[in-house]
Amino acid sequence: MLLLAADENFNGDIVRGLLRRQPTLNIVRLQDVKLSGAKDPAVLAWAAQEGRVLLTHDVSTITRYAYESIQAGQPMPGVFEVSRDLPVGRAIEEILLLAECSLEREWEGQVRYLPLR
Repeated sequence: MLLLAADENFNGDIVRGLLRRQPTLNIVRLQDVKLSGAKDPAVLAWAAQEGRVLLTHDVSTITRYAYESIQAGQPMPGVFEVSRDLPVGRAIEEILLLAECSLEREWEGQVRYLPLR
């Protein structure tokens, strides 16, 4: 199962729903690891160090820094950009599908957008 991290502004209802549906899901919120207010490059570096795919709603800056990390040859375990317009239940379903059915390191160096198409 994928290791996940939810960025500081990620919808808490989604995180709680994920854990209700799959209590063994390995997900941490950035605020729980004292990264509140951290700049995006620091968040991505921490996620890479921990081997965690980052869940975010931030399509304006995280994506740019993720691609910069990849181009610089730095590790980037993946980013899932979750649309704020995606209903909570569907977001939970899609994230669980990805977390449970993905291979280790499958999303390395990739940015994916939810909803899945």
